[in-house]
Amino acid sequence: MKYIGAHVSASGGVENAPLNAKAIDAKAFALFTKNQRQWSAKALEKAQIESFKQRLDEVGILPKHVLPHDSYLINLGHPDYEQRQKSFEAFLDEVKRCEELGLKKLNFHPGSHLKEISEEECLKNISECMNEALRQSADVILVVENTAGQGSNLGYRFEHLAYLMQNSIDKARVGVCIDTCHLFTSGYDIREKKDYEETMQKFDTIIGFEFLQGMHINDSKVKFQSRIDRHESIGKGEIGLEAFSFIMNDARIDDIPLILETIDESIWAQEINLLYSLQK
Repeated sequence: MKYIGAHVSASGGVENAPLNAKAIDAKAFALFTKNQRQWSAKALEKAQIESFKQRLDEVGILPKHVLPHDSYLINLGHPDYEQRQKSFEAFLDEVKRCEELGLKKLNFHPGSHLKEISEEECLKNISECMNEALRQSADVILVVENTAGQGSNLGYRFEHLAYLMQNSIDKARVGVCIDTCHLFTSGYDIREKKDYEETMQKFDTIIGFEFLQGMHINDSKVKFQSRIDRHESIGKGEIGLEAFSFIMNDARIDDIPLILETIDESIWAQEINLLYSLQK
């Protein structure tokens, strides 16, 4: 079964996110558990935590179908130790927030070398930060997202993600989120059936479907292999509608959160219905 939702607002408190998901008839959702553009945030209050859990139960969404996203400021691959440590501490705080809310996953971008160190050294930094976060936490799965490869961001090749999975001290607590826009613009085609199958076979061979913990379902404003991150509404971009039909009918993608990050939130409910209508 497919569980589709969107990255909904948590404005006014995290406890509002389940209600915002319900309003668009979502069966899954993403959220920021703190302001994504600030390093620090006030601790979650007990009443907020209790209300979030209660509302999650009321709307009938399971914790495993919620995919929180960490702050955009965090760079676990930063070449400077002090800056990397600042990112790690913010990342660990995000993990702890997920634990408090009873959530099972934390989605994050791998990191950037800032053109100051090699990709290999940057990946090693990210892996070490992930492993330390695993040591200092208990249940949350660290879900690393593929990227478009814009600028100095890593994660645009399956091999980057595979390195992070294989070098984890606890492979049961790491996973991958595939963003379809990032996938396409980084050079993995999914527009035709044969290309979709080839890309997914590469994913399975290099990383493994056992690590797939979520997807971001986005069309692309920009062309194939452009290495630019610009999302578009479903079926209105360069990827086109047929690719999303392949996803909706792929049993390997069952029982994980499928999250819209498309550009027009006013049509998220319609996009959710559209995606479900593609099932055969």
